[in-house]
Formats: sequence, C-alpha cells, structure tokens
Amino acid sequence: MAAPDAHPDLEVFPVKQMSEAEAYAFLSQGQRTGKVATVRADGRPHVVPIWFVVDGTDLLFMTGADTVKGKSLARDPRVALTVDLEQPPYAFVTVEGTVTLSDDTAAMLPHSIDIGVRYMGEERGEEFGRRNAAPGELLVRLTPNKIIGVDDLAG
Repeated sequence: MAAPDAHPDLEVFPVKQMSEAEAYAFLSQGQRTGKVATVRADGRPHVVPIWFVVDGTDLLFMTGADTVKGKSLARDPRVALTVDLEQPPYAFVTVEGTVTLSDDTAAMLPHSIDIGVRYMGEERGEEFGRRNAAPGELLVRLTPNKIIGVDDLAG
C-alpha cells in the first residue's frame, strides 16, 4: 500500500455528501435510469440499466424471471444499484441491499404502471405497465442497507 504522501501533487477536492432525504429525492427525480449489479452463478459481475421507482424506502423494478438478472437475483438477493447525473455538476447515489421477488401479476401491476408513467409519461405509462406485469416477469423490491450519495462532483 502506498504511503499517504506518495502523490504530493495530487489535489483532493472535498465532496458534498447527500443526506438520506437528499439521496431519496435524487433517486426520485426525472427519468434517470439505475444501473444494477448482480453476481452470475460463476461469480462474474453483471450490470444492466433499469427503470425503477421509489416506494417508501425501497426501490422497485421489473425483470424477466429467465433473464441473467432474474436468475441471478433468485439465486443471490444481494445487489448494488447506482443512479447518476451525467452532466455538470455531476452527482450519484449508490444503494446496496437485498431484494425480494414476486411473480404475482396482480400485485405487480400498479407498480409496473408507476414505472411506466415515470419513464414513458401519463400517455403511455399504463400501456407499458400492463405489458410488463405479465407471466414470466418479476417485481423486484430492493431494500437498502447502505446508501451513499455525492452531489456537485464538479465542485
């Protein structure tokens, strides 16, 4: 491990940590996608973008039961999810936690519609929600055990 003064010309900028309330507000804003990381059966990481909504302190998203993500989550419920602001002033929230899965299409429908409305608007949200709350799909509920939010990375 390098000594603390190994890079004397390195300038470290302070970052603004988000409060939990600020992190949830960031997660709820606009149509930012999440990037969710799971672990494949052979140990390789798998990262994919998702559409999601905040439900209380949990995050909800959908996936197919037979996808890499769906199979990985059924085997190992641990996940990490990052949502970022991709232009200045740059920011991100990372959520680590565990998921529960439901294949109950009646229970997933209102959440699927909420996700559809968030990303496709009122005009097409129900269409997308009904399409995705179908046999073979899973409602994924991510319950956080750690949230890190950093704002204004451009300083």
